Amino acid sequence: MTLWDAVIQAVIQGLTEFLPVSSSGHLKLYQAMTGQTVAEGTFLLVILHLGTLAAVCMAFRGILRELCAEAWAMLRGLLTGTLRRQPMTPQRRMLLMLCISTALLVPFYLIKDVFEQVTLPVLGVCFLFTSIELFFAGRFRDNTKTAGDMRVRDAVLIGLFQCAALFPGISRSGSTISGGLFAGLEKETAVQYSFVLGIPAILGGCAAELLSAARGEVAVNLPAAGIGFLVSAAAGIFAIRFVRALLRSDRFTLFSVYTLGVSILTFCCWIYSLKAA
Repeated sequence: MTLWDAVIQAVIQGLTEFLPVSSSGHLKLYQAMTGQTVAEGTFLLVILHLGTLAAVCMAFRGILRELCAEAWAMLRGLLTGTLRRQPMTPQRRMLLMLCISTALLVPFYLIKDVFEQVTLPVLGVCFLFTSIELFFAGRFRDNTKTAGDMRVRDAVLIGLFQCAALFPGISRSGSTISGGLFAGLEKETAVQYSFVLGIPAILGGCAAELLSAARGEVAVNLPAAGIGFLVSAAAGIFAIRFVRALLRSDRFTLFSVYTLGVSILTFCCWIYSLKAA
């Protein structure tokens, strides 16, 4: 892994982790087109994910502070026996719904390697799925439900959409934002919920890779890792702002057109590889 490869993949990771176009799918497509080995399972990928995690924490630091304060209040209420008398604030409801959505992912995440072993035609189908869900999600423009109005069925729906995103080519942010819009969440709440929900998923992925690193299975390129962290964080912040701007301006379906194009490109790469063989 050269520094140039690290920069390119950091840009891809930083942008596509939050743009609803699938980061894992783009990385796999890039590696297939350049003939590189898969970057999953490397220490560099951990650093790239930590860079995008830093971007989320910076972009949503306000809501994260509120959720942390609410979690502390719940813990204090549990220890003092006053939890049931505490009010169900919007932040508390959102925190509980986030726990439900995340819990649905756990059993699937334990076998995530099964989802990652995809061929180019399957990758093309997954990009097509992303395109279709984004197209229909873009039609939900007048939702009014906020975090305080969420119900368990909303959290379950969004959680199931996140599970589908274990397939490379199916965007996690695109799926969870779409799931939020399908559940009736207003746009900003859908974006907040989607990106905050991604924090446990990112941390889980990093923990798994760091365990491999601790066993000595991963080579460490510190210069590439440092540059990758900074580039992925900067690209992530830009991507978050871009998604929020497009969603507010009702141009979310542009991502549907883009992922449809990537799906076609993926199928073309597959056909070319068959002819080359």
